[in-house]
Amino acid sequence: MSFLYPRLLAGQAAPLFEEYRDLAIAELTGRAATSHNSAVYVATGGDRIPADRLRELRTGIVDLAKNAGFPDDSDRVRNAEFDLRLAALLHAEMGMVPAEAAARDVWAFLALVLLPDIAFWRYPQPPGDRVLGTDLTRHVFGRLWWRAQLVRAPDDPEPYGALRILGEAAFDQIYARRAALGGSPQLVRAILRVWKDLNLTGLNERDSLRDFLKRLLRLAPFVLFDGIDEQALDAELRAVAMESVTALRRTISVKNGQPEPPANVLSVPSLHRTVPLSQPTGRLAATSRRKEPRRFTSLEICAGAGAQALGLELAGFDPVVLIDRNAKACATISLNRPHWNVQCRDLVGFDPATTHVDLLSGGLPRIKSAASGHRTDDTEAREVLTAALRLAIRIRPGAILLENLPDLVDSPAFALDRSWIESELARAGYRLHWAVLDAADFGVPQNRKSGFLAALREPHSSAFRWPQPTSQLAPTVGEVLRTSMAGNGWQWAGEWAARADRPAPALVGGSENRGGADLGPTGSKRAWAALGVNGNSLADEPPGPDAPPDFQPKLTVRQAATIQAIPDHWHLVGGKTAEYRQVGHALPPPLAEAVGRALAHALDAS
Repeated sequence: MSFLYPRLLAGQAAPLFEEYRDLAIAELTGRAATSHNSAVYVATGGDRIPADRLRELRTGIVDLAKNAGFPDDSDRVRNAEFDLRLAALLHAEMGMVPAEAAARDVWAFLALVLLPDIAFWRYPQPPGDRVLGTDLTRHVFGRLWWRAQLVRAPDDPEPYGALRILGEAAFDQIYARRAALGGSPQLVRAILRVWKDLNLTGLNERDSLRDFLKRLLRLAPFVLFDGIDEQALDAELRAVAMESVTALRRTISVKNGQPEPPANVLSVPSLHRTVPLSQPTGRLAATSRRKEPRRFTSLEICAGAGAQALGLELAGFDPVVLIDRNAKACATISLNRPHWNVQCRDLVGFDPATTHVDLLSGGLPRIKSAASGHRTDDTEAREVLTAALRLAIRIRPGAILLENLPDLVDSPAFALDRSWIESELARAGYRLHWAVLDAADFGVPQNRKSGFLAALREPHSSAFRWPQPTSQLAPTVGEVLRTSMAGNGWQWAGEWAARADRPAPALVGGSENRGGADLGPTGSKRAWAALGVNGNSLADEPPGPDAPPDFQPKLTVRQAATIQAIPDHWHLVGGKTAEYRQVGHALPPPLAEAVGRALAHALDAS
């Protein structure tokens, strides 16, 4: 039986968190309870957990904590053991389904109502995400439940034994890639099975794991991991791990001036054998890794909040420089990718020095038609376009990718603009490819068309093909927002989601020239209203438990980001309007990834 857990909403959790930070552990023990007068439940999905089950859960966790030194003592070794045992206990005893475990307010209740003393003992003076659940990969309890969920092997004598294979920091590398890797329990368990048999003598475990996971990400588009049986999947992953370890050992040998180790051999101690790379390693190995995809470099202009760069990163492009003039957008990128070189400045006047990259990419400001005669307000946008072309001609990247309005691609009113762009790039040896692509054709819950220009030189231009739509229907607004709409206890969220039964209209509002945060002009708001969404402004939180059945909720910024398929782990910087402008301006990452993979394939052609 699955249980519904009480939820402590953000408005009640935040002040409680601030109050508890100054209390002693003994005082927090006195505050522990199985209920809170502000707690709510979602309406459907299981039975409400009885108070006696909550008391049993607390007793079991407190006993584990006492073995680790609670309430007066702790150390790193005992904390690590406590976390391992707690992960197994939470997953085995809570009776919670993943949809319930994805709600941050559930974990806020556990950390602030049921187990405040344990939470603040385990992390004295914790940052908010350790307690409030704003990032479940860091929550004192939530992160452990999800680790157990991903590694549990129900047929194994020790179902949670795989928790001991990797430490928290290493496991987080897998979970941080959950969109492609960490969301599949079958794949995670296979990664751990292969990892525990690796001989990493002389190698840094963290660097080795990072390299291994990068190679898996490159392979992901060509292999359906969940469709392979366990033996074949292990063989596939073992071959990838072999490539990674061999490459790392070769790099170390070269740096130290030593002979290179034998290529393509990996020691597997538990099996007492070696496996040559040339040996077939699974039903898909021969076709999926004849030529390992390369990593490419890119220079991103008009980078915004980094959504396009995120998609291109998944496609194999690592940015050397990202440029945007919006300070909040630059801060967003730096927060999420602190190792990226972000330059907050105007593109006009940018001096790339000797920068050489495989790809120049960017989502340029929208220009007006040259034939319209009404272009007095797009002077700046045209200056940016001119600067982008000059930059491309100067650094001569392997490929150019510019995104703009669909009309720039196919409207007769923009024929003069297209002719000018083509003549400028043709003189530099580029052949141009134009296309209009709809994000809904690539798994995004939004009918959002973008115009693209891809320019490459030969032989790469002849190898380029625009990506084809996926075979699956785009998710509906109701499907992707149902859980978050119910997050504050709105009991009618399921009925609302059933009515929001199609992809969203295109989000607008990314321009700095527009007003506040709303879902666009009258026509756009009517389209949103047909989906049961009030587009007049944005909300700070989803509807509460008192909202009626016919309520038309407003979107939060986070929900708008979900409509753009921007992942939850990509955090935004700024106030509500600044954050929404970043979201509205973004190119959905799945679409950027699809185009990026097509470019990578062409650039890899000889």
